[in-house]
Amino acid sequence: MTDDREQTAKDFHQAVNMTATELDRWLGTRESKAVGAKSGGAESIGHESGRRIAKILKKGNSDLSEDDYAHMRTVTGYIRRHLAQRPSGDVQATPWRHSLMNWGHDPLK
Repeated sequence: MTDDREQTAKDFHQAVNMTATELDRWLGTRESKAVGAKSGGAESIGHESGRRIAKILKKGNSDLSEDDYAHMRTVTGYIRRHLAQRPSGDVQATPWRHSLMNWGHDPLK
């Protein structure tokens, strides 16, 4: 694994704090499907990304493609930017938290 891939994997696993099972379960909820920007279809970009993240989490490092690594970098960047926009107060049932969870990060963990 190259240094770039190692760093990408490290950053990804620090940002994504949900397991594939937790993420799959979350993506099946009404709350998950209710948040995020839609791109033409009925599924939000974040929800689609969450399904892809769960697949990545289920793979071994040797099975990851360049496309997977590119998505891992996208996910890490999104989570970092979104965390910086944390609203004040209780975030338990907020669209902000739900959107992050679609991307594999639960800020309450």
